[in-house]
Amino acid sequence: MKKNVLILGSGGREHAIALKVSQSELLGQLFVMPGNPGTMDIAFQLPGDLSDHEMVKSNILGFDIDIVICGPEVPLSEGLMDSILNTDWAYKPILVGPCREGARLESSKAFSKEFMKRHQIPTAAYQTFSKDQENEALEFISKMSVPVVIKASGLAAGKGVVICLDHASAKKELREMFQGKFGESSETIVIEEFLSGIEFSVFILTNGNQYVLLPEAKDYKRIGVGDQGPNTGGMGAVSPVPFLDESLLKKVKDQIIHTTLNGLKKDNIPYKGFIFFGLINVNGDPFVIEYNCRLGDPETEVILPRLKNDLIELIIQMEEERLDHVEIELDSRTAVTIMLVSKGYPDQYEKGKEILLPPDIPEDSCLFYAGTKLEDQLLKTNGGRVISVTSLAATMQSALSKSLKLADEIKYEGKYYRNDIGFDLGA
Repeated sequence: MKKNVLILGSGGREHAIALKVSQSELLGQLFVMPGNPGTMDIAFQLPGDLSDHEMVKSNILGFDIDIVICGPEVPLSEGLMDSILNTDWAYKPILVGPCREGARLESSKAFSKEFMKRHQIPTAAYQTFSKDQENEALEFISKMSVPVVIKASGLAAGKGVVICLDHASAKKELREMFQGKFGESSETIVIEEFLSGIEFSVFILTNGNQYVLLPEAKDYKRIGVGDQGPNTGGMGAVSPVPFLDESLLKKVKDQIIHTTLNGLKKDNIPYKGFIFFGLINVNGDPFVIEYNCRLGDPETEVILPRLKNDLIELIIQMEEERLDHVEIELDSRTAVTIMLVSKGYPDQYEKGKEILLPPDIPEDSCLFYAGTKLEDQLLKTNGGRVISVTSLAATMQSALSKSLKLADEIKYEGKYYRNDIGFDLGA
């Protein structure tokens, strides 16, 4: 039976999910709320604000939606899935995304660190401080080895983590966070030891009891070449990750994925949807840097192009508790995505710059629209991260070269991108 699918969100991640869903033989009609110019060709666009839960529910009912996939983290943290679940439906749509309690794994770093400590999941040593504990926090920093990692506990669009190289800059950052640098998100902060290693990300689709492992990825958060400058929401990504061998993957499964799912069950937290494990490889041992309760962006733009399985079928198997019998099939090629951003991002940037695209997109390349809008029939910039350029090739260097060529051909005023994605993986 064909399924009507509603994807919530408007970024490159949601465009990538929409494209993958559109390829399913099980798809009835595809809707995206609110979507972007890139999803217009493959889905019905539904205007509206995801904070308006009644409008979301009205669309679910009005368009006979069978599956709801929530892309971004904020609606999950605000309890959108709880609102849908607590409605008296004649039928219940399948929800891909956790309720508010499960979403706290991402929406509260203080909660997630306590969760990891309680269930003995490997992570950096830490301490949590609230706004009224500034003096204690400053004293704690003084006793730490440098670098010092300071995190806003709440959601900060991927920008709320700062690595401070000395005590003075750490104390300055702490004061700025408590003074509202990230709004309410930094009223509570987590101070962590710095772990030295190489980062990577692992993704699962789970019903809380079973899971399937999706392709892994490595993203690049710093704005500058060579991983310099402030954190962004992500400047690019690579999949697969060459150093994730069988030994390291077994440790990830045994020490992190299984213990996380067991911890959720012990704490009576139901969970259906994606879990993104932000990890760091420290001398062959994996540690959790953070959880996300949805797919990453720009990681989605490299992991879904490599996934051969039908995404709607996987979601049905999740709902029917049949994931134990699923074999994941992957494209063996490497995917590289490069994020084109606006001048000034992640700080102040201008919008409304006209975007000119090349007439032909090469085979095995794809453009995923992020901060874009249509105005007077012209494509224009409408955010800090504008377009994600993804290519597949036999080697990482070839995939990077294809994406770089395409990135160069896209034109708009103030365009910026990193040309070294994968630089630490041998590219």
